[in-house]
Amino acid sequence: MRKHFETEILHEEKKRERKFSSKVTPIYQTSAFTFKDLDDLEGFYQGNGSYLYSRTGNPNTDELGEAVARLEGAPAGVAASSGLAAILAGILAVVKNGDHIVAADDLYGGSYHMLEKELNDFGIETSFVSFTDQTQVENAIKENTKLLYTESISNPLLRVEDIEGVVQIAKKHGLITLVDNTFATPYHCRPYLMGVDLVVHSATKYIGGHSDVISGVLTGREDLVAQAKTKVVNLGTNVSPFEAWLTVRGLKTLALRMRAQSSNARKLAEALSQNKFIEKVYYPFDKDAEGYGAMVTIQLSKKVDIQQFFRSLSWIKIAPTLAGVETTVSHPLMTSHRELPQEVAEALGITKEVVRISVGIEHAEDIIAQFEQAVEKSL
Repeated sequence: MRKHFETEILHEEKKRERKFSSKVTPIYQTSAFTFKDLDDLEGFYQGNGSYLYSRTGNPNTDELGEAVARLEGAPAGVAASSGLAAILAGILAVVKNGDHIVAADDLYGGSYHMLEKELNDFGIETSFVSFTDQTQVENAIKENTKLLYTESISNPLLRVEDIEGVVQIAKKHGLITLVDNTFATPYHCRPYLMGVDLVVHSATKYIGGHSDVISGVLTGREDLVAQAKTKVVNLGTNVSPFEAWLTVRGLKTLALRMRAQSSNARKLAEALSQNKFIEKVYYPFDKDAEGYGAMVTIQLSKKVDIQQFFRSLSWIKIAPTLAGVETTVSHPLMTSHRELPQEVAEALGITKEVVRISVGIEHAEDIIAQFEQAVEKSL
């Protein structure tokens, strides 16, 4: 029977069952999936591995979660719409109204604000303490404490966490551990293999690596990730198929990028350590001779005009994020840690003289020369 024109536009005949051997996973840019009959539909609810609706699952989003989990050595992973969305899913998989969290006081500013303001409004209390002192961590634990939360490398002052020590405290008190591994990536550190329960990434950063996507991934224990996925689905914080696809594409070059960027970062940190107008260089020098992470943070001398310094960086741009292949800089006090109370920022050492550098894949000598020149022009 010949269809009318309006119908043919929508329902042209396709050989939908034909299978193509695509080298790369296609983008499943669809809001929903179709079924042959009601038995086929019921199969989804019985767990046959099919898909229903892209908020509840999609081949691209699943591929991202599984890929990062595999690199972390974890049994499960779930993708989310951003790093903060992944952090939120991980937290809500563990705590509820009336529960308590002990978190590192030098967390990323966005994480700090979410804990201090948003979750506090929902009856989830957080104590922020220095994780450099295990006694402080233990003293902060209460009867209703459920979670210890920290970062493998802190943002922006690059403190390397004693993950084994955190895990020991958690096991002693029957707590769950959540570690943000964004700065280190699985290339340098695999917290799950060190006993951490949940490992989270802002995949916007090194996992994606090209400054063109916003996404997050939570990996870890299968039971906790399953609970976190329920939160992602029910709160609607899923990542889109295209952004998941872009992130997976970026992930394929993670080792190449991290090797080059970490090497450049160490060279830059070593060079800037010799500059008398830079009072302090933050970098994990003692971790790896080839470089441990691609971030360098510096504290400029008060003799340096901070405004002129940023203006003098030429091709090195100011950006409120990090981890692309191009070298960029940010001013933590004005961006990532803007929401911190002044007394907290000062106690941590995050002052107006602090500059966070995301080191790219350019030639190391060019990167070093540009920063040296910017300092010289700003005196």
